[in-house]
Amino acid sequence: MLFLVVKASHIWAQQYGSMVQFIVANQEAQRLSKIAVFVDVQNIYYTVRQAYSCHFNYSTFWAELQARGEIVTAYAYAIERRDQQQVQFQQILRDIGFEVKLKPFIQRGDGSAKGDWDVGITLDILDQAGRVDTLVLASGDGDFDLLLNKVRKDHQAHVVVYGVPSLTAGSLVRAASDFRPIEGTLLLAR
Repeated sequence: MLFLVVKASHIWAQQYGSMVQFIVANQEAQRLSKIAVFVDVQNIYYTVRQAYSCHFNYSTFWAELQARGEIVTAYAYAIERRDQQQVQFQQILRDIGFEVKLKPFIQRGDGSAKGDWDVGITLDILDQAGRVDTLVLASGDGDFDLLLNKVRKDHQAHVVVYGVPSLTAGSLVRAASDFRPIEGTLLLAR
């Protein structure tokens, strides 16, 4: 009986050992991958709230990315409103590991507001594209599709997009190397 178990183990190792080695090596390569993260805070806030009536779990998001490699750059783009709740939220993002980039909230005379980070996010992604293995964009904004196509083509970058499935532009999903839906553990109940 012991002979059969040893023989079966030996046959299994011959047949599957190289596959196991490949999987382990691939996991190790992913672990050593350099990652740059870009979060469109306003887009994520409003799409998660609209779709799920709750908040995005930035801590789980961070942990998920850390499991995939080394986060070398992480920017969270937000609007500066200077209310206490926003200040506390921005500090939480900093404590997690994000560099929070703020743009002033501008209220126009007609009542509309401005605080768009698209150009800033674009410049930072272009700056990091040749320096890292993986670019992660958390946004559902289809305006970024051309950017992602460019960095994938010009830098052979692996681009991961996190977004709310029902509210993420199809063109953005298609432009990404990988789309990760914001759902399940990435949601934080109120």
